[in-house]
Amino acid sequence: MSKPANPVTVPLADYKPSHFLLTVKDRVATVTLNRPERKNPLTFESYRELTDFFRACAFDDDVKAIVVTGAGGNFSSGGDVFEIIGPLVKMDTKGLTAFTRMTGDLVKAMRACPQPIVAAVEGICAGAGAIVAMASDIRLAATGAKVAFLFNKVGLAGCDMGACAILPRIIGQSRASELLYTGRFMSADEGERWGFFSRIVAPNDVLTQAVALATEIANGPTFANTMTKRMLAMEWAMSVEEAIEAEAVAQALCMTTEDFNRAFEAFAAKSKPVFQGN
Repeated sequence: MSKPANPVTVPLADYKPSHFLLTVKDRVATVTLNRPERKNPLTFESYRELTDFFRACAFDDDVKAIVVTGAGGNFSSGGDVFEIIGPLVKMDTKGLTAFTRMTGDLVKAMRACPQPIVAAVEGICAGAGAIVAMASDIRLAATGAKVAFLFNKVGLAGCDMGACAILPRIIGQSRASELLYTGRFMSADEGERWGFFSRIVAPNDVLTQAVALATEIANGPTFANTMTKRMLAMEWAMSVEEAIEAEAVAQALCMTTEDFNRAFEAFAAKSKPVFQGN
């Protein structure tokens, strides 16, 4: 189907991606989709390298949070029409299934990644690009951003890369159904009202605010934040009773960390705790 992706190595601060830009500063890794002349489409290779990157994040204790954004005023236009859609129409069932599983692996990797992910969405955010934003933990929008799950527009079902499982949990079943059946664009204002976006900011500020939010998270208790992300995912499939029991165990584990003790000592001293991630 394509050449193997560039193997991801840790520490991530030293890694040089082939298919996106990466910076690591103040314990925050910023991933920038970087094909601005085409509105940052995804390719076979970038799918694989992004998946490998998010999996590698679990092995870098120096990265505490992640920001995902796009270059040139757009987030991502989704799968590249010529580099992905064209080859797909020539594949057999086995090849197509391998492709759809590969794209789904990116969402699995983002959800399994222990670090919280903040998406800074500007301009066009469509197709697989909308999925990347959806799979992030928190989404900020620039004024004028537009999100569309375009699969219906190319004759495909809306059930792509986990959209039918995740999107209704974010914006509700009826709204998700409308977007997935029609493929229409959701405006930033709609997205904020519906809960897809946490806030709308000026285009010049969206990345800055996303990094600031990720830095705030990175400065928090790492083990506890990882546990929060894990439980937010796991409790989808639990009854309320099961969730309460699972949270009791998770919280008890957090109480064994040094960061919990640091928070108590700081409170007693009337100072702000400095968490160290253990």
